[in-house]
Amino acid sequence: MNESMQLKRPPYLMIGILFVGAFVAFLNNSLLNVALPSIMVDLGIEDYSTVQWLATGYMLVSGVLIPASAYLLTRFTNRNLYIAAMAIFTIGTALAAFAPNFGLLLTGRMVQAIGGSVMGPLLMNVMLISFPREKRGTAMGVFGLVMITAPAIGPTLSGYIVQNYDWRLLFEMILPLSIISLVLALWKLGNVMPQNKEAHLDYTSVVLSSLGFGGLLYGFSSASSDGWTDFWVLVTLIVGVITLTAFIIRQLRMDEPLLDLRVYKYPMFALASVIAAVNAVAMFSGMILTPAYVQSVRGISPLDSGLLMLPGAIIMGLMSPITGKLFDKFGPRTISVLGLVISAISTYMLANLQLDTPYAMIVVIYSIRMLGMSLVMMPIMTNGLNQLPTRLNPHGTAINNTAQQVSGSIGTAILVTIMNSVAASEAESILSQTDPAAVNEAALMQQSLLAGIQFSFYVAFGMTLIALLLSFFVKRVDTSMEAVRKIEAE
Repeated sequence: MNESMQLKRPPYLMIGILFVGAFVAFLNNSLLNVALPSIMVDLGIEDYSTVQWLATGYMLVSGVLIPASAYLLTRFTNRNLYIAAMAIFTIGTALAAFAPNFGLLLTGRMVQAIGGSVMGPLLMNVMLISFPREKRGTAMGVFGLVMITAPAIGPTLSGYIVQNYDWRLLFEMILPLSIISLVLALWKLGNVMPQNKEAHLDYTSVVLSSLGFGGLLYGFSSASSDGWTDFWVLVTLIVGVITLTAFIIRQLRMDEPLLDLRVYKYPMFALASVIAAVNAVAMFSGMILTPAYVQSVRGISPLDSGLLMLPGAIIMGLMSPITGKLFDKFGPRTISVLGLVISAISTYMLANLQLDTPYAMIVVIYSIRMLGMSLVMMPIMTNGLNQLPTRLNPHGTAINNTAQQVSGSIGTAILVTIMNSVAASEAESILSQTDPAAVNEAALMQQSLLAGIQFSFYVAFGMTLIALLLSFFVKRVDTSMEAVRKIEAE
């Protein structure tokens, strides 16, 4: 692939169809966060770390499969790939909507993730080939409407549905949208991306990446209920580390790797990938911890919990295109530093929430945090992708999406584990200082869980500070014609 493959006119109709599919997939990612407590009660699940797999498991499967998206985008036409992915996603949605038990519900979520994993990389690659580098900021800002806004409005929509209807409507609502997207693709979707029929899939790499990422997430998630010294927790973590290391070594030695890690030789892409991964941990964990605080600690209804997050979702939606234009004008450093400063301050404020914090204040803090997040993700990622030759775009987008999905999954699992561990420790501490006969179990759970959530937000605050420090080293990639020719010649 080279510079000549840049399209003369963006295929807006095709991009619109891809937007619908990607929006549904990203919305589905966070749609269950607020509904998890209701699902626990309805299906008789006693452990929060078990039901959490409906959220983190979806992210994990997506993260495990996204590395293969670079191969899929190269080997198959974007029309056939999208139709197949949306068909699989639709089947998973139907399975989850009518699941009679937790096992089948989780299976449906995993099938959804298989189909949804290719949506983001596919749309992003079409956007990259449709717009010149100097205009990508604005274009990717619009893409941010899908990538950031869809997960942000998920909790609000979920809260309203869970409060007034059955949680199964979350899937029943997604089902017709996915069918409509599939029909539109069959009717109007064309092909704009190049195809390499000689590309082959390295199955060993797929197995290694699955065992590596899967082992790490399973180990971190299980530690919340089984403890860090549990035999299977340790085994899965060790297997994860070993196989992931083997995967990385194999990719670096292959002429045609599943995931070309040599993109990390481009410094701005490497820096952007790290910042985006750290920021993903803070963002996704906040979408889990905030509903846990609002519902389980404060006893606020799912509807009010979802409404609490609505202003933040609206802000992210409004800011995404604006952020893209600001990126084209000022570059990534100023915007990302400002966004991470806002994110750090608001995360620190969330870590200091109390049992009597006013509802309105929680809304304001969460909305400010979403404002900060909206200023970071797309400018950083677009700047990094601008440094890559066009032939490496599929690998760059695959790596970015993998890093965000897997880091978000593992980071969320770690923070939930920390929350549960600190809560258990706090409960023991309170019990040791109180007459057992005078203990109010509801108040004990409330106070101990608050301590766990506060500590987890402090950890997220530390992660945000790391991303802030790294953002000072970001430099704007030169997108002049001469610079682009040099990039493409590499």
